Amino acid sequence: MNLSFITQERLLKAKMAYTPRNQKLESVVTLMNGANVVPRAGDLVLARVARIGHHSGLELAHGRRAALFVGDEIIVCYGNRYAPDQYEAHVPDDLGPCDLVASGGIAARMNYRHASVKAPTEIEPIGLLADSDHRRINIKNTALPKLVNLFPRPYTVGVFGTSMNAGKTTTAACMIRGLVNAGFRVGAAKITGTGSGRDTWLMTDAGSQLTLDFTHAGYPSTYLLSAEQIDQIIEILITNLSAANIDAIVVEVADGLLQRETAALLNSKVFAKNIDSLIFAAGDAMGAVAGAELLEQKKLPLTAISGRLTASPLAIFETEKALGLPVLDKAALSAGTIADILQVQQKQPLGHSVLAG
Repeated sequence: MNLSFITQERLLKAKMAYTPRNQKLESVVTLMNGANVVPRAGDLVLARVARIGHHSGLELAHGRRAALFVGDEIIVCYGNRYAPDQYEAHVPDDLGPCDLVASGGIAARMNYRHASVKAPTEIEPIGLLADSDHRRINIKNTALPKLVNLFPRPYTVGVFGTSMNAGKTTTAACMIRGLVNAGFRVGAAKITGTGSGRDTWLMTDAGSQLTLDFTHAGYPSTYLLSAEQIDQIIEILITNLSAANIDAIVVEVADGLLQRETAALLNSKVFAKNIDSLIFAAGDAMGAVAGAELLEQKKLPLTAISGRLTASPLAIFETEKALGLPVLDKAALSAGTIADILQVQQKQPLGHSVLAG
């Protein structure tokens, strides 16, 4: 292992991505590299952009998308990625050249890509960021703790979908808006996916008073995590939201029901006990029917259908006829009456919370 000193000036000039945003650069003193250094998911890395590919910009900590140029130095973190319409990628076992596989700042080595997507942007890792004691900096360092709440959990609505781009985030954001319009204090969480601020910022813009995601629990992405780790994320995010004096929580689950971690959630007792109602987003009536049947088999509380299919009146008619459930478009989700459909109750007065022992 080799260690080299790095100046704060150099670190501050680098473009820092969204996913490692909560790390304090003043604690970084050295770069760790060498043939025997094996990166781990969540490790921060200083890298040089070698070739611009699909991701020509980097999502910065506070939302601006910075254009990337060959030669730029960037601070990202290692992580796995699963995105059927983009890439499947793994954390490599060395610090050799790899890829920027997500604009939120995920470094990995691509295995597969969608036929319509360009090759990824290539990056050359310079070294892992480390502190004065030569300990690597990982986003787990700033993870939120799990809290033990001394008051009831707020009413919690989950949003599942058939796949990426089925309309899950739009559904979640519109539902947040509807609950806010009904006079409720709302919090939100994205419990699975790949580190990116786009979805959480949309939820905040819709009116969420506190929006969290799995990066707040110390994970750059949730691909290839164990069922126990996913349960831990749920508990950390839900307990921290519950302590924020809110009336309702909207939880988004990334990807589709057949994706590895999403499929595990269907069997999770932790997820089931923390969800009062589910909205399912689908791109067409057939997808809505198949998804609804699977959710009902798992005895999960499916309340309504939404998603991209609501752009088509005929798809709405087909879905309503097949399922006998309400199909809610963006206007219906955003209306204050969504609280009546979900039967959301006002939260009890705020109690106290303590760290889990």
